[in-house]
Amino acid sequence: MRMMLPIIEFCISNLASGSYKAMEMLEKDPNLDIIEYSCLSYCTRCAETLFALVNGEFVSGETPEQLVENIYKHLEENPMF
Repeated sequence: MRMMLPIIEFCISNLASGSYKAMEMLEKDPNLDIIEYSCLSYCTRCAETLFALVNGEFVSGETPEQLVENIYKHLEENPMF
């Protein structure tokens, strides 16, 4: 049985705003499931900041690097098991 991995969801509009670089960094981690959606319905926040949904929770950052850092911090503070 495959272990459940943390799910990191990106919005295509937000990828275009700059979170693409964060997604590329995270895709190198085999312990994460990265999913792209056309829209995650966070349009207002999406226009203001880089973000991803981490196991369904909104995590943002000013830069792609900060977003990646905040995603890992969120995963540490909110273990799945």
